[in-house]
Amino acid sequence: MAEVIQQYTPQFHDDEKGISYTVMAYGEMTAGGTWEGWLEFHPADKTEQTLRTGRETTQPDRAALEYWASGLEPLYFEGAFARAR
Repeated sequence: MAEVIQQYTPQFHDDEKGISYTVMAYGEMTAGGTWEGWLEFHPADKTEQTLRTGRETTQPDRAALEYWASGLEPLYFEGAFARAR
């Protein structure tokens, strides 16, 4: 089952649509025991769709996934948002 690894502030803003999103890193353990991580963009306007990237990383354990998530910068979110769309 997927787990929230980290929630980021400030929100990400899509200038094209004028929508703000809360960015959250999620992860879950695979059958092989590694952890996969991805990002989700949750819109402030609940009538809009939540966007999710595909797998962004694979890490050996949850602690390594948390470390990966802690190092993400706003510039990374721009590319991830494009991939999620």
